[in-house]
Amino acid sequence: MTSPPPSPNTSRAPDPTGPESTAPRRRRAHRRTAVGPLGALRRLRTTGAEGVASWNRRMLAEADDGTRRGTRWGRGAFAFVPAALAVGALAGALSQGALAATFNVTDQPFSLTSNGVSGLGFGAIVNTPPVGHPDGSTSTDTGMTRVGFASAGLAGLCAIVHQEIAGVPYSLLLTAGQDVQDGAPTEFTPDIDASNLYLQAVELGSSGVTTLENAVIGQSADQVLVDGRPLTGARPGAFGLGSTGEDGGSSVELHGLDATAYDAEIAGSLALPQLTLKVVGGKATTC
Repeated sequence: MTSPPPSPNTSRAPDPTGPESTAPRRRRAHRRTAVGPLGALRRLRTTGAEGVASWNRRMLAEADDGTRRGTRWGRGAFAFVPAALAVGALAGALSQGALAATFNVTDQPFSLTSNGVSGLGFGAIVNTPPVGHPDGSTSTDTGMTRVGFASAGLAGLCAIVHQEIAGVPYSLLLTAGQDVQDGAPTEFTPDIDASNLYLQAVELGSSGVTTLENAVIGQSADQVLVDGRPLTGARPGAFGLGSTGEDGGSSVELHGLDATAYDAEIAGSLALPQLTLKVVGGKATTC
């Protein structure tokens, strides 16, 4: 009698060279060498801030060399994040009306230029406002000029804020109205209207002609009135530029406004035609 063929041995050990033995190894290798956005995120997370800075520098250099490389989502995302955060935060503040109340950038100065300013109810004082520092402390030993306008018309506006994110320099550009020129135009037509506009600046001047009317130079700071109110930080006996008229009736016309300011405050209203917010790499000097 012929014996039946042996039944398959289901408990047989797997072939050490077969495909079933390599699958776990391949899965482990895939986890170790993950690519794409998740892999980039893991690598940057381990390298810290310096890794992010190096990554951004490489991305900016590659973007400038003119070579077409296609879309690289992992790298592009990290180069875009700082710009998106900065623009998103400022745009959110604008939509909530915060920008109309005050424009202050972490207690550091920013540049503010315009083709010209024509203001009524003008006043200026010297004060020493609190200035914040990176360690969280504040000091009041920086002399500044606080300038106020009951109403003002600006011929274009260019504000430049310099920031560093993970050691990489960026510039936030805020523009509105007509293009701001280099130097002072002989004539200008305001296209931005503001009421109760105040600037706190370490330097403020015009590159062209400045005309003052009904002004008193050397008035006690506490007697300088803008729209019937004294300027913040005014101290009796401190220098002030006020008006001979009641309630601050002086006027000023500046050709080519150039200011380094710590804050711009609009206690009234501000109309900004063609407002543009843009973030660029490096330290921009013009809009």
